[in-house]
Amino acid sequence: MTRYGAQYGPDVTFLGVDRCDLSDESTYARADVVVLGAPFDGGTSHRPGARFGPQAIRTTDYLPHDGSRPSLALRTDGLRDLRVVDAGDVEMYSGDIEVALPALEAAVERVARAGAIPVILGGDHSIAYPDAKGVANVLGHGLVSMIHFDAHADTGDVEFGSLWGHGQPMRRLLESGAVRGDRFLQVGLRGYWPPPETLDWMAVEGFRSYEMTEISRRGLDTCLTEASRIATDDCDGVFLSVDIDVCDPGHAPGTGTPEPGGLTARQLLDAVRRLCLELPIVGIDVVEVSPPYDHADITAALANRVVLEALSAIARRRRDAAGGDAYDPDRPLLER
Repeated sequence: MTRYGAQYGPDVTFLGVDRCDLSDESTYARADVVVLGAPFDGGTSHRPGARFGPQAIRTTDYLPHDGSRPSLALRTDGLRDLRVVDAGDVEMYSGDIEVALPALEAAVERVARAGAIPVILGGDHSIAYPDAKGVANVLGHGLVSMIHFDAHADTGDVEFGSLWGHGQPMRRLLESGAVRGDRFLQVGLRGYWPPPETLDWMAVEGFRSYEMTEISRRGLDTCLTEASRIATDDCDGVFLSVDIDVCDPGHAPGTGTPEPGGLTARQLLDAVRRLCLELPIVGIDVVEVSPPYDHADITAALANRVVLEALSAIARRRRDAAGGDAYDPDRPLLER
């Protein structure tokens, strides 16, 4: 598969992990996780710049880029306890969404068929369609649920005269049959979109959407417990899609459609850690990081940590499954 390489900056891997080549399966045949960059912002409706997100997520860290990150809390090294490799950026020309998205779907499907978890660095949220569909093409349509962190539902139909864009991937996913509406969980919705007719469609399809007022009233942990139960009922795996704008703009200013009143950075990291510890995660994307609108790399650093929390928790889940003392967050740090 062709890839952009250094078009959007230095051709580096996620925090220095080994490179793999999607055209040579031997380079990722034993991988647990394959990182893919999706440098695409041709689906944005407001502020662009997410094409620069993959590089920012890969590199924004004050520690050495040495392919190692021991987790203080989880006592695992997600980059070493798992076999993590980086395939670089998929070739996705932002001027042609109907060519770009199938290219990403093919890359994700190739990773999933090799038995690895694809971790896709966006890019705008239009990439969620090829990301989740690429995994479902392997595991089975209707057998992969989605937990979707976002300020916006992304369930529009025709926006700006197009079926494709970052406000529509979830509707296209349901229409494809890859993901079921009654196994689609959304966390963090707020603001003034979508309109009532779109919400009506979501209700008919069986979506469960946790708006920020409900999260504030009931508590995030309670909502996640409910969402996890639904996501694992009659499905073999969970795809985790994280739009960085689920966080309040004070915690994630570098994004295309900021909406006040969201989660804190701490809440998002804790939520991702918990879900990856408890659920059979089969794919992850982190999207809508737009470095041109970031301040002091706040948003890119958060997105980098979202990926690390996920990998550290997956590593801990596998260690716990192999036997020994299970992770207990209530135990003192040095006794875990």
